[in-house]
Amino acid sequence: MRLSRSLSITSLSGLPLWEEESLDMQDLLLFEVSWEVTNKVGGIYTVIQTKAKITVDEWGENYIMMGPYYEHNFKTQVEKCEPPNQAIKAAMDSLINNGCQLTDQLQDKPNVIAHFHEWQAGTGLVLSRSRKIPLATVFTTHATLLGRYLCAGNADFYNNLDKFNIDQEAGERQIYHRYCLERAAVHCAHVFTTVSQITAVEANHMLHRQPDVVTPNGLNIRKFSAMHEFQNLHSMNKAKIQEFVRGHFYGHLDFNLEKTLFFFIAGRYEFSNKGADLFLESLSRLNYLLRVQKSDVTVVVFFIMPAKTNNFNVESLKGQAVRKQLWDTAQSVKEKFGKRLYESLLRGEIPDMSKILDRDDFTIMKRAIYATQRHSFPPVTTHNMLDDSTDPILSNIRRIGLFNGRNDRVKIVFHPEFLSSTSPLLPMDYEEFVRGCHLGVFPSYYEPWGYTPGECTVMGIPSVTTNLSGFGCFMEEHVSDPSEYGIYIVDRRFRSADESCNQLTQFMFSFCQQSRRQRIIQRNRTERLSDLLDWRYLGRFYMHARHLALSRSFPGKFKMDHLNLAPVSLSHSLRCTLMHSHFPRSLTMRT
Repeated sequence: MRLSRSLSITSLSGLPLWEEESLDMQDLLLFEVSWEVTNKVGGIYTVIQTKAKITVDEWGENYIMMGPYYEHNFKTQVEKCEPPNQAIKAAMDSLINNGCQLTDQLQDKPNVIAHFHEWQAGTGLVLSRSRKIPLATVFTTHATLLGRYLCAGNADFYNNLDKFNIDQEAGERQIYHRYCLERAAVHCAHVFTTVSQITAVEANHMLHRQPDVVTPNGLNIRKFSAMHEFQNLHSMNKAKIQEFVRGHFYGHLDFNLEKTLFFFIAGRYEFSNKGADLFLESLSRLNYLLRVQKSDVTVVVFFIMPAKTNNFNVESLKGQAVRKQLWDTAQSVKEKFGKRLYESLLRGEIPDMSKILDRDDFTIMKRAIYATQRHSFPPVTTHNMLDDSTDPILSNIRRIGLFNGRNDRVKIVFHPEFLSSTSPLLPMDYEEFVRGCHLGVFPSYYEPWGYTPGECTVMGIPSVTTNLSGFGCFMEEHVSDPSEYGIYIVDRRFRSADESCNQLTQFMFSFCQQSRRQRIIQRNRTERLSDLLDWRYLGRFYMHARHLALSRSFPGKFKMDHLNLAPVSLSHSLRCTLMHSHFPRSLTMRT
């Protein structure tokens, strides 16, 4: 069942202004506790880090983040300073020396909100409630612990949500203690939230509590904001990717780079959960369609997923060395050619083009061409894989036969580590790389939210997601026709795996048929959705959750009379479709 467009979004060019909830923050303190306060995961910083700047703007000195000390990230991402609040400073000193409750220092101002994220931070919440510390508590799960484990084990998750023996499943996976901690935190919290409606259904069955509020994840749009420059940034960074492709495919560069599209998938290496299985099968079908249609478009697909390696492979390094050598040769010959042409014109002569280059110049060029001869296909991976024979991506590449052959219109580059601007192969950071690509493809089976398509959106890059991801469901709810704005949503909820694969193939094939002008127009439309993902908009859900927690913890002091944002719960129809529809787990691969 297609979700109707939300009445809360009346225009994409300007979001409606919501009335502020009446909450006096002068005498409030907000502690946000997470295991990954400044820890880099994938191409982005986690929810706490990306939301921190927006929250600081709103709460000022009354906002404190708490989490483990990651030395590298603190050195590069966080400025060390003394706490401006003397009560907080005294409490921190006590914690360092002996260990104590923060609230002991607050005396007659116990208006504290403690927001805990994920099961790792749950201990603090449970202890705070058991010791009757005067706190308003919020607990957010970004993905249930057991749900992630079940899906990682290829369980038919969504078809069996109401059939799992929760305690038995947690025990068999040796995570029962962690599961109990997560469940205790959920039930001890004054307010329980999840990041998407899909996860809300999951939490109701896995943790036995319906979330009070759905708090979608957002991004600090100002960090990515490029105003009218995002099209220029796409062009500049695309040129950097083209340079890598020139080196990686040397000797087989018989395709036009101006008619080459760059697709990518990135994130944790969860082969099935992230939809890499569906993606690879769809690429095989896309390759077939492009060849049958005799298309002059080539698609280079990047898999940016960290795996175990022991450094770059020789062929990949050699490719970039050959490219640089060819560039140096071309520049040398160009310099000689230009000087001789200039001198001939000064003499008033039209140069004899057959004589303007001497024998040595032709010898140098022939040697350079000879160096580009290659008797093997360009590698499908840039690194030496430790588990080459059993690696899921490489195994499926062998199965579908996409080995970067000359006749293949789809080429694959598996880059099994995070991107870095200091890399000798692809010297780009993640944001630069995304801006240089044409399409991000994330056909996930298990994706409680999905930051990667969100990042694509705010940078004006179209993307593919699914209706089993929080991001996909959010877009279906708020945008009447997401595909018109460059958000392609694969139906993995109501279609068989084979039908979902064909739908993804058709999305990519249609994208390949677009003209350059059509892609430019679509990128403009995609970037217009940025406001939907801004923390300044989505942060209202968090504000509401905290206000709700205060009203439940201190009912005599904080009341919620008229709620501009009602507690979010799933509609009965959506809950029914989730529970009574078939969710294909994986594609039946052809032999």
